[in-house]
Amino acid sequence: MASNSKTKFDKLKYEVASEVGVNLKQGYNGDITARDAGRIGGNIVKKVFQAYTGKNYQ
Repeated sequence: MASNSKTKFDKLKYEVASEVGVNLKQGYNGDITARDAGRIGGNIVKKVFQAYTGKNYQ
């Protein structure tokens, strides 16, 4: 079960990165900026919130 949830999270992570214009690659991504990493993480939170509540986060 843990590997399945990690796979879903990875899929979401790459989807969000693509949406915000950040080029994530498989494996090490230590070369991206903190700002880009934050944009990815913030948008993941928004999507999870929306999926959980059915409401848009503002």
